[in-house]
Amino acid sequence: MSRPVFRFAPSPNGRLHLGHALSALVNFERARASGGRFLLRFEDIDTERCRPEYEAAIREDLAWLGIAFEEPVRRQSEHFDAYLAALADLDARGLLVRSFATRREIASAAAAATAEGAAWPLDPDGVPLFPGDAALLTRDEIDRRAAAGEPAATRLAMETAIEAGGVPLTWTETGEGPGGHTGTVTARPEAFGDVVLARKETPTSYHLSVVVDDALQRVTHVVRGADLFAATAVHRLLQALLGLPEPVYHHHRLVLGPDGRKLAKSNRDTSLADLRAGGATPSDIRRLVGLPA
Repeated sequence: MSRPVFRFAPSPNGRLHLGHALSALVNFERARASGGRFLLRFEDIDTERCRPEYEAAIREDLAWLGIAFEEPVRRQSEHFDAYLAALADLDARGLLVRSFATRREIASAAAAATAEGAAWPLDPDGVPLFPGDAALLTRDEIDRRAAAGEPAATRLAMETAIEAGGVPLTWTETGEGPGGHTGTVTARPEAFGDVVLARKETPTSYHLSVVVDDALQRVTHVVRGADLFAATAVHRLLQALLGLPEPVYHHHRLVLGPDGRKLAKSNRDTSLADLRAGGATPSDIRRLVGLPA
């Protein structure tokens, strides 16, 4: 029997914070307890914001926490060809649509509709659903952007994709999903609408690259924050469409700041490096994230 495979997959666009520490520690300790493997993956598809110095800092933080991982480390920016191949597969089966409408245009239309008292559907993350270019742009504008060779986002044609996916999709959840969901969870990818699979400036997206990477790295257990619980439905659909194996999922609680919000690099939450500089020890970090020292 093959060994279980776990992974920790941060984006090297800032310093790790306490939320990352919880995820890395839970992954590492589950791998060790099961006699499995533990991988580090850099999700660096955003080549403008991700930097080598942050990769080095992540390695330093993990070593300080006592977390060891296998080499070599996978960098998504070195494997765009794998994601393009997956897109080509989906495209050949008529499962993709292109969109010129920008996120700002979608958000603006949603805000205007809401101001007028009309409901605009939102995905589970609170993002306005894409209604199709024709609902936002005139035919002349669509034709003008196409003729000018403007880049378009590539989206999954959700309704068609669900039909192609076959039987109702589920996943095995061993963690703490919203509402206490554990065991077999029914996937509802339709809640995300025509989700983006490749952005105008990047030939892939988180949803596409994460399922391709997990399959190529033979990841058997995906352990991550509860904020990604709903997105698992999209990942299960992509796995079914691309013929990829289904991991076991474990969504753990989030580490929240004093104001109750999720920690984020963009909000300059206290980093492990700052805590370490202030005299914190690895045992202190474990205590702060609610793990036994």
